[in-house]
Amino acid sequence: MHALDPLWVKFFLAVHIVAGSSSFLFAPVALATAKGGKQHKRWGMVYLWSMGVVAATAIPMAFFFPVRFLALVAVFSFYFAFSAYRVLRLKELARGGSAEAIDWIAGIVTFATSALLAWLSWFRPATIEVIPAVGVAFGFIGMFGSARQMVSFVRKPKEKMFWWYTHLGNFIGSYIAAWSAFSVVTLTRVIGNHWYVWLWPTMVGVPAIIVTTAYYQRKFAPRVKATA
Repeated sequence: MHALDPLWVKFFLAVHIVAGSSSFLFAPVALATAKGGKQHKRWGMVYLWSMGVVAATAIPMAFFFPVRFLALVAVFSFYFAFSAYRVLRLKELARGGSAEAIDWIAGIVTFATSALLAWLSWFRPATIEVIPAVGVAFGFIGMFGSARQMVSFVRKPKEKMFWWYTHLGNFIGSYIAAWSAFSVVTLTRVIGNHWYVWLWPTMVGVPAIIVTTAYYQRKFAPRVKATA
């Protein structure tokens, strides 16, 4: 930020920093509290709203500075948090229920912006200030996440606890994206613009999602009664 930046930029940046700090702080709190309890719901909503504010402020600032890569990442970062929340209201999909218009709109917008991110990263990397392979990777992550969600609206999940795995995985996925943006903005100034600065949150977070999901799949698996 520069002293001559417009007042609205300074205001947005201040709000962005406060919301981003809140998301980093309260996401672990929500994960650590008893699932389904009041504290979990309270801090989960705080995280969701914080990520909404982060995305809403990142997009206009990204075009001002410009850091268009972060604007596109902000969209799917919020989407993962939003879909993690919305899936709690879509438990009936496993019993033939239907998604609502807001779920489709959010998924389509995220898929489109993620596809744009991948395309620009490969063919016009200078326009969004990104390492091509890294931008493509993020674009495909966004496309995969939103597409998988929309597919579940049509091909209804057969597993009763599908919503739990989606809620947990997308929540952590949103947190990964938030750390990725933070890493790009801060660490590149210290250690340089290297691919691992962009991707280390993904390399740490994805295995965490896999391990955690596997744990709960074993926990929720039907128990086989021992035969006499």
